[in-house]
Amino acid sequence: MIRQLSILVISLLWVSVCCGQLDKLKLRGLVQAEGKPLANVTVQVNKQEILTDSLGAFVIDLVTGTYQVKASMVGYEPFANKLLFKADTSFVIELEKTVTALNEVVVTGTMRPVQKLQSPISVEVYTPQFFKKNPTPSIFEALQGVNGIRPQINCNVCNTGDIHINGLEGPYTMITIDGMPIVSSLSSVYGLFGIPHQMIERVEVVKGPASGLYGSEAIGGLINIITKSPERAPRFSANVMTTSWLEHNVDLGTKFQLGKLRSLIGVNYFNYTKPIDKNDDLFTDVTLQHRITVFNKWSLERKANRIASLAARYFYEDRWGGEMNWSKQYRGTDISYGESIYTNRWELIGAYQLPINTPIVLNFSSTQHDQNSYYGTTFYKGEQRISYAQLLWNKDLTARQHLLVGAGGRYNFYDDNTVATFDTLTKHNQPECYFIPALFVQHEWDWRENHTLLTGLRYDHHSVHGSIFTPRIAYKWKVDDKQVVRLNAGTGFRVVNLFTEEHAALTGARAVEVEEELKPETSYNVNLNYTAGFGTASKIFQLDGSVWYTYFHNQIAPDYDSDPNKIKYSNLKGFAVSKGISLSIDANIQQRLKGTIGMTFQDVTRTEEKKGQRIKQRPVLNERWTGTWAIAYTLPEAGITFDYTGNIYGPMRLPLASAHDPRPSTSPVWSLQNIQVTKWIKKGVEVYGGVKNLLNWTPAKSSPFLIARSQDPFDKKLDYNGDGHTDLDANGQVLVTAENPYGLTFDPTYVYGPNQGIRAFVGLRLTWK
Repeated sequence: MIRQLSILVISLLWVSVCCGQLDKLKLRGLVQAEGKPLANVTVQVNKQEILTDSLGAFVIDLVTGTYQVKASMVGYEPFANKLLFKADTSFVIELEKTVTALNEVVVTGTMRPVQKLQSPISVEVYTPQFFKKNPTPSIFEALQGVNGIRPQINCNVCNTGDIHINGLEGPYTMITIDGMPIVSSLSSVYGLFGIPHQMIERVEVVKGPASGLYGSEAIGGLINIITKSPERAPRFSANVMTTSWLEHNVDLGTKFQLGKLRSLIGVNYFNYTKPIDKNDDLFTDVTLQHRITVFNKWSLERKANRIASLAARYFYEDRWGGEMNWSKQYRGTDISYGESIYTNRWELIGAYQLPINTPIVLNFSSTQHDQNSYYGTTFYKGEQRISYAQLLWNKDLTARQHLLVGAGGRYNFYDDNTVATFDTLTKHNQPECYFIPALFVQHEWDWRENHTLLTGLRYDHHSVHGSIFTPRIAYKWKVDDKQVVRLNAGTGFRVVNLFTEEHAALTGARAVEVEEELKPETSYNVNLNYTAGFGTASKIFQLDGSVWYTYFHNQIAPDYDSDPNKIKYSNLKGFAVSKGISLSIDANIQQRLKGTIGMTFQDVTRTEEKKGQRIKQRPVLNERWTGTWAIAYTLPEAGITFDYTGNIYGPMRLPLASAHDPRPSTSPVWSLQNIQVTKWIKKGVEVYGGVKNLLNWTPAKSSPFLIARSQDPFDKKLDYNGDGHTDLDANGQVLVTAENPYGLTFDPTYVYGPNQGIRAFVGLRLTWK
């Protein structure tokens, strides 16, 4: 925002009225920033438009009247004011520099706030303005616009999913809120839904292992959702949207103050209750959902600006998908197939700076996730509690050396009604319960001008797996004020609980077989990143490119191929590799045309040793390349912005259910494209509307069917001899018959993209500051 708008009237020369006609006059102006003139600034007076000269000056011929004066230039906050001109007038417009992508403040990479340009860790930052280009009811869907990130739908029936970063499955990605590991394991499937958009300050993304600071699960990447502070949030904000599929989403936010306490409240409500079956498989194309989230954040004004904040979030969701005639009276029965999930979840996040001279901050979080669900007749009831606390000490040793020391602990409790928590020896339920204490240290050294070296080491102790060390090292070379080279390397680790991460294990369509006691996964990663800004004052471009290589040891891989009726889990007898290159470019031309285009090329493989031979294979649901774009064009005089967004995905290997399965084993190249028009009505009021999935693409267009044997979801017709068991051939495969020509059982896991076709949307945004 413009902090200082200085309009200095220098002279009023003369005013005359003759024959009832308006007199002609000249408007002379000067545009400057920090006391220096700015050339090539776009100045608009109603429909007239002109650029300032090399001295920052401009002249426009007018007649007496009231005019809307605007001034805009890339890298500066826009100026707008309505003025009355009765005579030749000269004035000065003072512009203020904007926060650019290179000088944004980030915290995720090093756990201390630094400018992005100064951070030795490559961190990508996405603001609410980025997500407005393609409005969505959840952060899960919104992340589809980020280069190298793909929201993966894991089930054709209940539409649960996870986030893939650089081709790695969802469990490799840690999701945090305000730096605290809130969304993980069991909640990773649902935790990204329902976070109120009005509460989000920005989203920071780190691609590559971050276990050196964040511990288990941050093995492939980290997404940190940073919420607004009550001090900086608007007094009231609202976003209401509906679609032609009758999806309704409401986001509300407000703040108030009680003495030294400031409070921010956000509510998100989403409702979709109209079953639709456009692919004619007798199943809902999109899961029916009814959810509400309430978020409340408090901050306390303290002496010496010490930190004290506490936030809480409650999440409730009722979702179901299945046969079109399903209703809740059929929940858990074999009359009509449905997957019905009730979720209750609460979260608590806080930060408190100790009242001592030494800057030590206590961060803590706690969450409880309860899930009550039926997958057909398979009942699943799970409960997970996670508590996390850490003490952070940030110390500037010298002007060039910074030290971060931390001590933390994570308590994890998990219980369900499956074999995952059942002791086969004692025949009693035995919940998983463990505490992981941790110590970590990080040293950042500006050892030469424009050269920074960061080293770090984390130690975790697991009650089952023992001591785990995760070192990291990073080097940054600031070539100049617009170019930065970063080289990062480190390790990551992950302790696995299959039943909290693998939805396919719960559908009942395939039996789960754990072939051995699973060991923690480890990874070794190196990442080279180059960022550069270039262009002119009116045309600014930013380039961001990365090359990465990650090696996995003891990777836990689901085997869908050896037995179509089972999912087999074991530590990989070999190794896995993820390598690739990503490139993105941002452009801003005259504050009118803005765009971001990104491409990622990746090669993810698993090499397994079998019978003395090494077998190399790509995992299922893993694309070789992806692309994203977001292009916006603004008409300032009309207050209208056009947004064209989309993504494109290369082929990926798909899980087939039998050797006779007629569905393609590889997905086609597919793309989701959207267009939006936003109209600025007045300050704080805008309406928007558009079309999602312009190409009306769905997976059904390239496959004879998506859900295997959707007409027999309980496999009742596979028992041909009347003994109550599925009939198998000599190789253990389902018998091929006239009624079942492909030898299939019911299986909804053949899914790689959303089933929702083209749809219109319209919405309203309100902001009162």
